[in-house]
Amino acid sequence: MSDGHGPPPETPSGWSAEQPPPYSAPPASPWTAPGAPQQVPYGHPYGQPPQQQQPPGPGPQTPYPPHPHPQPGYGHTAYRPALRPGIIPLRPLGLGDILDGTIKLIRSNPKAVLGLSAVAALLTAVPVAVGQAFFLDLWDPETPTPAGQLSSATGLPSQYAGTLISYAIQFVVVTLLTGVLTRILGRAVFGGNLSAGEAWRLVKGRVPALFGVVGLMAAIMVVPLIVFGLLFVAIMMNASADRTGLLAGLLLLFVITYIPYYLFFTTRFAFASPVAVLESRGPLDAMRRSWNLVTGDFWRVLGILLLTSLLVGLVSGVLSVPFTLAGTLFGVFGAGSATTAVVSAVLIAIGGTIGAMITYPFQAGVAGLLYADRRMRSEAFDLVLQTAAIEQQRQGWVHASADELWHPSNSARS
Repeated sequence: MSDGHGPPPETPSGWSAEQPPPYSAPPASPWTAPGAPQQVPYGHPYGQPPQQQQPPGPGPQTPYPPHPHPQPGYGHTAYRPALRPGIIPLRPLGLGDILDGTIKLIRSNPKAVLGLSAVAALLTAVPVAVGQAFFLDLWDPETPTPAGQLSSATGLPSQYAGTLISYAIQFVVVTLLTGVLTRILGRAVFGGNLSAGEAWRLVKGRVPALFGVVGLMAAIMVVPLIVFGLLFVAIMMNASADRTGLLAGLLLLFVITYIPYYLFFTTRFAFASPVAVLESRGPLDAMRRSWNLVTGDFWRVLGILLLTSLLVGLVSGVLSVPFTLAGTLFGVFGAGSATTAVVSAVLIAIGGTIGAMITYPFQAGVAGLLYADRRMRSEAFDLVLQTAAIEQQRQGWVHASADELWHPSNSARS
């Protein structure tokens, strides 16, 4: 017997000199002989089996050699880009997708989007421009005479009257514009375009619901202001002594509490207008639907809306400030001339129109795409959109029936 370090033992007498090889590990597969093609069951992750089995030898055997390139579906998922027939990819959207989609909405249909926005902006900017130009024409700070004071007293109401008229026009015009832009966006998601006339024909039946949504939102925002105003007046009238400190503290408290109040309800009802247009719901039902869609993603929706407002404010300010500043300076230094007042009003109106022409479509586009994103995340609505887009690509055009897909009955989880 050997301990493994000495020479091998001699072959016992009576044994043949030709002995089989020493015992080794069994082949990798008991059903194939060495060198024969390996049979792989259907569905093997490597797809194609190795053409030749390595001969068995000492030590552990590997059934299959490592594949030089791992195949999709084995250890990782193959990347498949999302279908994008229109302005957005048909999958849950990120911030970049929403901003890019809004820009593509404007670029894909500039005549309808920017044209309507320019008309709406001009209608709301003209009253403010006229009132401000009239005020600047009457304002004479270098002559503190009764006539100058009368001029200032006459100019201030004119300026505020122009602002109030502008708000009234804005209430009507922007509400209608939001509905039309939302309908254009609903078709642009599938790569289709709508003219302003076609969009209006589709939206005019939803105008009462839109005004109902905007009216309820205005009431929610104005009621606290009315309550605070009444309380403020009551304290001033009933004060027997100087209550300046109390009034200042009350004003500060109101501002601190009203800002979160405003942001909360603005975010909760941010999708009410898109819902009223695309889902054909009434005002209360649209606001309830918006509340439910925002639930679970409130802070993200709020952040995107705030960021959008900041970006739009910066861009519109950069574009409009030069005209507004020029109109103001022209009105101040040329006071007393009718021509000066007209030129000042025109410059101020141009500045306000340019700023609002960017603001209106961008805010409407972001709200509409956020609404689509929330439906894709909470209702698997992207599957509905993808199925419809594939069928439309097969047909080669976007049918008007695509507008009906936004109804909640078409959601995958409805």
